[in-house]
Amino acid sequence: MPFMPACSSFRGVLGLLAMLNLCAAGAQTVAIDIGHTLAAPGAISARGRSEFEFNRDFARVLVPALNALGVPTVLINPDGDIASLRDRPQQAAAMGADLLISIHHDSVSAFELTPWIWAGQVLDYSDTFAGHSIFVSRENPQLPASLLCARVIGARLQRLGFEPTHKNARRRAYADETHAVHYYDGLAVLRHARIPALLFEAGVIKNRDEELLLRDPLRQARMADGIATAIAACLRNGAPAGS
Repeated sequence: MPFMPACSSFRGVLGLLAMLNLCAAGAQTVAIDIGHTLAAPGAISARGRSEFEFNRDFARVLVPALNALGVPTVLINPDGDIASLRDRPQQAAAMGADLLISIHHDSVSAFELTPWIWAGQVLDYSDTFAGHSIFVSRENPQLPASLLCARVIGARLQRLGFEPTHKNARRRAYADETHAVHYYDGLAVLRHARIPALLFEAGVIKNRDEELLLRDPLRQARMADGIATAIAACLRNGAPAGS
């Protein structure tokens, strides 16, 4: 089934929020990619936990949140052994997915880090930045649908009180500044996808306070519910709400 953004006549933030309120999920499938691998685990948090572990934990919360709305899911890289970023969107398409969301957690540049001791380990942190952000690629052939989903996710999370970070604007142009959606054209997991695709950074794990929030099960569930609601709206085929 091709991706058909629902309620496409809506415009602006109010339209996006109306979409969230009025639309329910269709039966299209979402592929949830767990970013990084066990061998190359990504950033290391302020307290020494790998990004892969954060990504895996949140993906495992997002799956049931989507399923609860009637959205089927497939999990990509559950064992942390898919090293090729090109293989991930290919696997998603082979499994019949209509949308790919790659789950990540953010860091900062090395020059922004401050060393500290935690549990006897010399680690580093930066409390300067916090918040989520979203990326799409202009090299993805489904950019309009990718961008729509990214904007709706951003709008929904902000409506729930989650604050985005705008630190990534230093390197990545905005696709939608209001909702902290950026272009990251060369990102392999996005540009090699033939289906709509986006990368979600849930927060900054080098921030000591946000790291703890990102491990809070209640907060994880609330964020996942917001993303799931937004994705369900994006997957609508235009049928009346409740149909």
